[in-house]
Amino acid sequence: MSGKKGWINIVLFILTILSTFFVGYLWGINYVYAGRNPEEISAFLNLSLFKKPELIRLSLIYSLSLLTILLGHELGHYLTCRRYRVQATLPYFIPAPTLIGTLGAFIRIRSPLTGREELFDVGANGPLTGFVLSVPAVFFGLQLSRLVPALPRESSILFGEPLLLKIFVNLIFGKLPPNQDLILHPLAVAGWVGLLVTSFNLFPVGQLDGGHIVYALFGEKTQKFAPGIILILIVLGIFYWAGWLIWAVLISVLGVRHPPVYPAFGKFSRRRIVLSLVIALIFILSFIPAPISGNSLLDFLL
Repeated sequence: MSGKKGWINIVLFILTILSTFFVGYLWGINYVYAGRNPEEISAFLNLSLFKKPELIRLSLIYSLSLLTILLGHELGHYLTCRRYRVQATLPYFIPAPTLIGTLGAFIRIRSPLTGREELFDVGANGPLTGFVLSVPAVFFGLQLSRLVPALPRESSILFGEPLLLKIFVNLIFGKLPPNQDLILHPLAVAGWVGLLVTSFNLFPVGQLDGGHIVYALFGEKTQKFAPGIILILIVLGIFYWAGWLIWAVLISVLGVRHPPVYPAFGKFSRRRIVLSLVIALIFILSFIPAPISGNSLLDFLL
């Protein structure tokens, strides 16, 4: 990457630090004040709240943890490209006024991936690294999380739970009583976002990481299944979370075809075959049909 253009990466990274730090305040406020008396909370809701050392600390934890996970994901791709002498840019982070403070990050691969093994490795090492960093964030963040009396559902944002989170909650808290809610520590929220990003990227279609992996494994025949994957995303958008419809459009616009790789046929190493099964398991553990409950297309229309 030329030094002339590197400033774009730096500016976007700084802006993403700021956007995730601000959102970290909101997660910190939720963590500290959820379940308290509404009158007590209203006494704190002023600008001085943003000077509280506890909230600054929680904001930093969320921002730095999430950026570490996203950076690890992209460096998994970038360093693998370097190993194969494939030209790629450093990560571009995307700040955004969303509930997580960002739209993620990406690298641009400037030269073609022509070998099956390099295509597999570049596609796999990003989500593998992101998942490995997300797991301890979720696990240790859950141990810092709080149980509070059940909150009113009509005034709450309910987030979906990936299978891994459910397993960890059961290990740490056991079966949650119906009259209590679990308020995630910002570290656990960062891990949850990391799992969400991992599952997004592992959909086996198009230019997503999962698309690279299945193409490296099965070649041109995977193109036949692309319309079916897009249809699944549309169904998920209608019944679970409308954001899947955006993903369906983006994948369709970016295209589902891959340039050919060589050798087109031949055996993969046993290590990569085992790794592909591990990646499938990671997708199952990370996938969230409805990241935000009550936000399907049907919910908006009815």
